[in-house]
Amino acid sequence: MSAKAAKKHQTMAERADIHELYELSVQNVEHEAEFLQATFQDIRGRKAYSLREDFCGTASAACEWVKQGEEFQAIGVDIDPTVLEWGRENRVGRLPSADQARIRLIESDVLDVETSPVDILIAFNFSYWIFDTREKMLKYFRAAYDAVKEDGLFFVDMFGGCEAQEETKEKTKHDDFTYIWHQAEFHPVTHYMRTHIHFKFPDGSKIKKAFTYEWRLWTAPEIRELLLEAGFKNPTVYWEGDDEDGEGNGEFTPEDKGEADLAWIAYIVAEK
Repeated sequence: MSAKAAKKHQTMAERADIHELYELSVQNVEHEAEFLQATFQDIRGRKAYSLREDFCGTASAACEWVKQGEEFQAIGVDIDPTVLEWGRENRVGRLPSADQARIRLIESDVLDVETSPVDILIAFNFSYWIFDTREKMLKYFRAAYDAVKEDGLFFVDMFGGCEAQEETKEKTKHDDFTYIWHQAEFHPVTHYMRTHIHFKFPDGSKIKKAFTYEWRLWTAPEIRELLLEAGFKNPTVYWEGDDEDGEGNGEFTPEDKGEADLAWIAYIVAEK
């Protein structure tokens, strides 16, 4: 059987790329870039030009950042060489050469890496929750403090609500696949959680445990207090607004109370 014929007989799961599926399921880098720039300008009164993306994975956010113009620079840091190589080939490599020259990808532990100070440092998709003790998280936040300019900002995201502490599965249908977020294990005493991402396809094929995470479920007060301890100022929660149906509208604004939703996602923005 030819290679072409063999590929034709593969299941949808066998033909799929988990990194593409991940981005389609959980990322919206165009919206993120707009939010980062608008928030920075609101707080600092100027444009941000340099970005560092910690736990960057495929570096899609870094790639989106440099699309803003020739003055914009981005650094992506991740400890996994495999996903960085995928990003170089499938994200950075597809940019115009001038944009490619303004992105630097570094294989390193975010606790150890040294880079030039940036306007904005981001740690998104909750990956920084891998630091599961106050000591470890404080060490990372102090490293983040050193990594931004004197008027720089540090952005992190987080999720919560009572549903975040359940052992459950949530399915989201897309055009060609179903994304399944699986909270497989949660320990109330330590807030340890183990989660998986699965994908299911219309032909019945599946990718089980495409990604697995072991995190601590941190709370907003804990994160804000640790940011202050690390030296940051004004760690502000940006809460998502509602559309006419009561669903999240993708617009995040400062909020000092929040709402007792069953599940929520928010950003925290800290100033140096």
